[in-house]
Amino acid sequence: KYKYETTEVEQHEGTWKVKPKEINYVFRTSKVVPKLGIMLVGWGGNNGSTVTAGIIANREGLSWKTKDGVQHANYWGSVTQAATCRIGNFNGEEVHVPFKNILPMVNPNDVAIGGWDISGMNLAESMERSRVLDYDLQMQLFDHMKDMVPLPSIYDPSFIAANQAERADNCIKGTKSEQVEQIRRDIAKFKADNGLDSVVVLWTANTERYSEVVVGLNDTKENLERSIAKGEAEISPSTLFAWACITDNVPFVNGSPQNTFVPGVIEYAVSKKSFIGGDDFKSGQTKMKSVLVDFLVGAGIKPVSIVS
Repeated sequence: KYKYETTEVEQHEGTWKVKPKEINYVFRTSKVVPKLGIMLVGWGGNNGSTVTAGIIANREGLSWKTKDGVQHANYWGSVTQAATCRIGNFNGEEVHVPFKNILPMVNPNDVAIGGWDISGMNLAESMERSRVLDYDLQMQLFDHMKDMVPLPSIYDPSFIAANQAERADNCIKGTKSEQVEQIRRDIAKFKADNGLDSVVVLWTANTERYSEVVVGLNDTKENLERSIAKGEAEISPSTLFAWACITDNVPFVNGSPQNTFVPGVIEYAVSKKSFIGGDDFKSGQTKMKSVLVDFLVGAGIKPVSIVS
């Protein structure tokens, strides 16, 4: 239970009246930790291959040599695994406990990982291509990841950068409705094959251009459903993934700065009481590049390219 204290403001005969207000909330969580699976859209990209490698490195307790010495796998930087929360005072001193111990929580080492990508490259080679991890660690992880191959994903060149065309060799064919049904089958199979209680789908693929929100196209649940059935071009791949997840009450998290959640998607999620959330978690370096470009141009230097 949580008591939220706020104020309520009213206007009366030209004056403002402020009244204290209390709202009581009751939060409930299951005490049984589920067997969880995470499916990443864009599993073979830099984010997908790196997070997979990180979980495996922690699960296997790996250590590797760097220029600064031996590094041990850890979850530093994780809110749930590394942060603490103040729960009160004892003998005048603040008491903090690990965030993960406040409520029953899934251990990341126990999570099953899978997903989709428009490239059929296995995760070991994707890890090498991304060049994020130290070489010694990559060598230890290679055998763990070489048999991890992404499922075919939805590819629509009109929504993402043209430079992705050459790696798009692992794509779901068919109409938009058929693509949605394939995504649903993929999730169901992944859940069954791994004996999972629940699955969360996370979009970490290429950032899409914004979809146009058009009356009669994607402004309501019914219009969006009809547009998917008709194969309307303005329905993005991420919206199709979200629609598939909502249909089966699978939580969907969007990790790119795009309008995946057009009004029709939000209405559908509300009607199904299915969780959707997120509008960006991976644009930090992109924003940093934008700041650097402004600085350099202002200094009279015109960048030709910034690549990471």
